[in-house]
Amino acid sequence: MIIQTLSTFPHMYDSVMGESMMKRAQENGIISFEAFDLRDWTYDRHRTTDDYPYGGGAGLVMKCEPVFEAVEDILGFGGASEGGQQRLDGNSARVIFLTPSGRTFDDSYACELAQSSRLLFVCGHYEGMDERVYTLATDMVSLGDYVLTSGELASMVIIDAVVRKLPGVLGAENGADDESFAHGLLEYPQYTRPADFRGMEVPAVLLSGHHANIETWRRQMSLKRTAELRPDLIQQAYDCGDLSSNDILYLKSLSAEP
Repeated sequence: MIIQTLSTFPHMYDSVMGESMMKRAQENGIISFEAFDLRDWTYDRHRTTDDYPYGGGAGLVMKCEPVFEAVEDILGFGGASEGGQQRLDGNSARVIFLTPSGRTFDDSYACELAQSSRLLFVCGHYEGMDERVYTLATDMVSLGDYVLTSGELASMVIIDAVVRKLPGVLGAENGADDESFAHGLLEYPQYTRPADFRGMEVPAVLLSGHHANIETWRRQMSLKRTAELRPDLIQQAYDCGDLSSNDILYLKSLSAEP
């Protein structure tokens, strides 16, 4: 997968993309990564990427000209048609803008993006971006109902969530299969040695070696944790038909507990 970013602070990615899983994914040829500096598509002495908003107001707005030129150059177009509609054909790229008005990011969206061959993240800063740049977007994404200083931070979260979905990235072959949200529920509790730490003991079933019982316990703990902390996910799983009859019986037994 090709992952590219366009921003005014490309060096923000140095530590995140140069350590741990992200570094290994690049060394193993699973992803290639490049951070572009939007200022490389400016032509004034101060390399200006922002200006005051029409109509007045606080803050500065990122200009549309350098964003259009940069995206067209990165994707291999000498120029786009009016409205930017020529921007992607033949490149199989998804151009992702980070914005509070975008689709809320979640695990299913991460899985969707992980099927792509190329992602280009366009990251805003300051007060926002000229509205016309969004004609370049294939995706507009929000992390949630809050505001960050920059789109770089949001893109790092999305890149991490997407890359760990790619085959060969995690150490375990099926490492992402049982993680929280992978099946619509929170993950079951995990333990490692020692079996007894300050009086807190690992559940006996995990020491039993009985794999069927362990799987049953893990499923039940996943259901219990989700019911307690994210009942909305339980309702979604029920509505989607993802709960077995045994799951439903177990959840009913929880509600019957004093």
